[in-house]
Amino acid sequence: MSTLYEKLGGEKTVKLVVAKFYERVVNDDRIKHFFDEVDMFKQKLHQLDFLTYAFEGSERYRGPTMREVHKKLVQERGLSDEHFNAFVEDLVETLKELEISPALIEEAVAVAGSVEHRHEVLNRKPSGKSSPK
Repeated sequence: MSTLYEKLGGEKTVKLVVAKFYERVVNDDRIKHFFDEVDMFKQKLHQLDFLTYAFEGSERYRGPTMREVHKKLVQERGLSDEHFNAFVEDLVETLKELEISPALIEEAVAVAGSVEHRHEVLNRKPSGKSSPK
């Protein structure tokens, strides 16, 4: 059976998704301020690594935990559900722009926008399932 990573088109497509996604994110008034002082080259590499892992294109995630990366943003800059939702909406719009099928978009959002990832990003109590470390 194919992984979501393979169904999306593999490395080439996921790299394009990440590039287009961050073009959208840095222009989204709801969340762009979180990226003002971020090295976007490194950010895109981290996101590529995360999505590759999350979409089962790799067996391991090499980056820091979601909780660790976002802790300061939650505590000091008010990262919230509203921002997480905007991030997921931007992913959906990016996938639509790239003409990814609705079924694959739904599958991608079920992974990247999962409750477990939301809890990790927003530094909430774990729901019992693990997310990338």
